[in-house]
Amino acid sequence: MRNKKLILIPLLILVLGALWLILRTEKVGPENIKVPVERGNFRISVYTSGELETQNSENIQGPSGLRTVGLWNVQISELIPEGTNVKAGDWVATLDRAEISNRLQDRETELERLQSTFTQTRLDTTMELRNARNDLLNLEYALEEARIAYEQSSYEPPAAIRQAEINMDKALRAYNQASHNYELRLEQTRARMREVTANLNQVQRRYDQLLEVLNEFIIYAPDDGMVIYRRQWDGSKVTVGSQISTWDNIVATLPDFSVMMSRTYVNEVDISKVSVNQKAEIVVDAFPDRRFSGVVTEVANIGEQRPNQDARVFEVKIRINESDTIMRPAMTTKNTIITHTEEDVVFVPLEAIHVFDTLTYVFKDQQNRIVRQQVRSGLRNDNQIIIHEGISEGEMVYLTIPGDPEEFRLIEL
Repeated sequence: MRNKKLILIPLLILVLGALWLILRTEKVGPENIKVPVERGNFRISVYTSGELETQNSENIQGPSGLRTVGLWNVQISELIPEGTNVKAGDWVATLDRAEISNRLQDRETELERLQSTFTQTRLDTTMELRNARNDLLNLEYALEEARIAYEQSSYEPPAAIRQAEINMDKALRAYNQASHNYELRLEQTRARMREVTANLNQVQRRYDQLLEVLNEFIIYAPDDGMVIYRRQWDGSKVTVGSQISTWDNIVATLPDFSVMMSRTYVNEVDISKVSVNQKAEIVVDAFPDRRFSGVVTEVANIGEQRPNQDARVFEVKIRINESDTIMRPAMTTKNTIITHTEEDVVFVPLEAIHVFDTLTYVFKDQQNRIVRQQVRSGLRNDNQIIIHEGISEGEMVYLTIPGDPEEFRLIEL
């Protein structure tokens, strides 16, 4: 019995061990991923998001004489919906008339007061001059009487003749003085009338300017096209409630869809790579299956702080070579600006490159064995890096290597 127990115990252990080996769940280690070394054209690109706009457009402007009437800002009270197709002369917007109407009423009151002043001054001067002319005429008669009395006194005693002569001289002096005073009074009344007339004309001109500007508060389309709202410096659109100023009185635009552009902003870290005439690829987010080519036409020299962005960015404009009816202003785009191209070079994914101290190497497959191969690398983009020496096209390199890298043999250049 004891011998049977001694035999059964090892057998039971063996059976249990076999079952454990069969039923246990094996842990799978990380898989070694390898990819072939590629040869071809290598591109370095800058990726940005942008917004479509037209290269050329006609501005729909507000009143041109706001500054002349002392208005610096005017609010838009009504505006046609964006995207509406209009004909030349169609209504587009109406501006708030409250402030200019108050000014017009003030000018109208002032104009009525000056017109009354002008009329009163003209009547007063007319009466004054009429009285002065009557006085002058009476003095002329008095002078004539004194002259006749002097002529008739020739047969009188010398004293009477002298008295008549004195009377004639007094009458002559009085007439001459009155005549001179009349000329002065005439010039004085003319000057007074010129002043009153100038004040009246000045207020009249201001009143007429206000009327002319007020007539421009209803804005019409200058040409046929689709109305697109204009964006302000902060990126917001000019719409109902927005204000236009004397320096920037554009209400909306009528874009020319024949040439489209993508306005984008490049981070200050990448702007040194971007320059005019570089090629670009554009994808409209609304139609991801359509791709368009383009070229950089403008690169801003001064950066700016955009809303909700920490870093400073530089404005870049990309002209789209193709024309398509699917493209509309304000559509968002994904832009790839090709900043540099190397033709016919060898490159691998960035994950395949490893650096230890000053040594750059890759893990490659050599006769079914993993070795470390020293390489001389070159330019890189977001995903790949050029290899000038160490590996060739078609060789397999590893992206992930388990274990200690020092265990693998190093092949130096």
